[in-house]
Amino acid sequence: MIEIDVELLKGIANQLRIHSITATTAAGSGHPTSCLSAADLVAALFFGHMRYDPQHPHFHNNDRFILSKGHAAPLLYAAWAEAGLFPVETLLQLRKYTSDLEGHPTPRLAFADVATGSLGQGLSVGVGVALAARLDQLDYNTYVLLGDGETAEGSVWEAAALAGVQKLNNLIALVDVNRLGQSQATALGHDIATYRKRFESFGWRVEDVDGHDIEEILEVLGGVGLNEQPLCILAKTYKGAGVSFLQDLDGWHGKALNQDEAARALAELRPSARSAAGMTIPPPSPRPAPVTEGPATFPPVAYQAGQSIATREAYGNALARIGEVDPHLVAMDGDTKNSTFAEKFLKKFPERFTECYIAEQNLVGVAVGFGTRGKVPFASTFACFFSRAYDQIRVAGISQANLKLAGSHVGVSIGEDGPTQMGLEDLAMMRPVAGSVVLYPSDAVSTEKLVEEMVRHRGICYLRTSRPKTPVLYRNDEPFPIGGAKIVRQQAGDKITVVAAGITLHEALKAAAMLAQEGIGITVIDAYSIKPLGKDIIQAAAHKTGNQVLTVEDHYPEGGLGDAVAGELSSAGIKVHKLAVNGLPRSGKPEELLAKFAINADAIVAKVKALG
Repeated sequence: MIEIDVELLKGIANQLRIHSITATTAAGSGHPTSCLSAADLVAALFFGHMRYDPQHPHFHNNDRFILSKGHAAPLLYAAWAEAGLFPVETLLQLRKYTSDLEGHPTPRLAFADVATGSLGQGLSVGVGVALAARLDQLDYNTYVLLGDGETAEGSVWEAAALAGVQKLNNLIALVDVNRLGQSQATALGHDIATYRKRFESFGWRVEDVDGHDIEEILEVLGGVGLNEQPLCILAKTYKGAGVSFLQDLDGWHGKALNQDEAARALAELRPSARSAAGMTIPPPSPRPAPVTEGPATFPPVAYQAGQSIATREAYGNALARIGEVDPHLVAMDGDTKNSTFAEKFLKKFPERFTECYIAEQNLVGVAVGFGTRGKVPFASTFACFFSRAYDQIRVAGISQANLKLAGSHVGVSIGEDGPTQMGLEDLAMMRPVAGSVVLYPSDAVSTEKLVEEMVRHRGICYLRTSRPKTPVLYRNDEPFPIGGAKIVRQQAGDKITVVAAGITLHEALKAAAMLAQEGIGITVIDAYSIKPLGKDIIQAAAHKTGNQVLTVEDHYPEGGLGDAVAGELSSAGIKVHKLAVNGLPRSGKPEELLAKFAINADAIVAKVKALG
């Protein structure tokens, strides 16, 4: 057992304070006082408790650290510099365009698993990471440092609730209760008793400490994992701690010190500051790494032509089928698994399924956490409910997360449930996410093949699935590469190219049959890949039909398929006409609603004729 030099740790804490002030002053911006309050916690963790290889941040059994209060990034960077990962002089590059030491951490850095700084997200990610450790039978712990201000976010309590239910004794939340927020004091200030009651009510073991007492912090950390509960450490701290003219004073949030102020602060800190150079950090245990390679092939798809099956059900079939050969695949749902059909995976692989209940922010955060540990996480719920987690999805894009989302019950075609349950904005929501892939299958085969593509693709993918049953259109071995499109009907002399996806593809095929009886031909394209779009295929078809395209979608007109096609083809001299759900829908039978909002076969026929 390595003996801990408490006085050395106190000195390292002040050294971290010095780095945080020096770096933010050099940058001319940042949050030095938020770093100062947590410096003792970070010093105790990084140099007195956590087990990790400081030269190999990605080692599979390292203890994990998530800085949920991402604005304290200089403190995190300082800790890794003192651990020897990079020279301390690099800290002076903070917030410069040419540096990876950004204002808030991102995974450009080897030691940052996710982007943080949009507050209230770190604990959810920590839950996913802790669950992955349990699944892989690894003994690393996950530490999440939260600010007290961010505990006002509901997502924190969604994560706390699931961690309690799962009895994650390998998850430790450290709350930096420094009393001061950005613009005023926090709601609870230093009311540690209320924080305690809240975490305890969710099944956590709670310990409170003086957040500036290294010995007390270490004593509490020594009890990690002693029972079957996650641990919350409530640390009473002071913003700006260690510097007399900053400590516990309002008005300093997000303000770098000028050169004179920095000199005064450093004069108070330097006498006791110590470097961590040469310290022995406890190594992680050498447990075997989990398998990282995915399968070369997948079991075959097996449907019959004309068979009627909903794409949401085919999604569940795909998870269960692929899960047989890919142990990295994990699934989670927001208590809709009998509607999304994720329950098919649960029934076959219960140990790889996590029920996240009706808490969509946490659902996405947990999936992101799984993704950081080499898993391929599929998170499913109704498409409209992902809007509750949009910030998590947005930040996942910044994190370059390996995240798979499946949104069911899209459009007016869901019928009687009415507009609150209809995903009509999801394409517009998912398309702008950094690096996202957006997919919209029309039958069971394309659904299953696209799930395979999602597994292979490293990054964020969104799959849009429908409620109504639709006939199988494609052969079981038909490929569906990301960025492609399928011409499902074409002949010489076609008047216009109709581009559709999902339920409207079937309506377009009906319209094609109706128009053919009148001697009018249309090309019909399945735009199953919304982003990236199968631009070349659509453009080539449009050139053969007088540069005329009609898009038809069960989605609002803003930001959906029509806008995607128009955006890609506008420079090619192609005129794009749109049929979409214009207006606020209401309950009704699917066929009534498709007709009401003019996206059914009759409406397509009428529009084609109107275009001359």
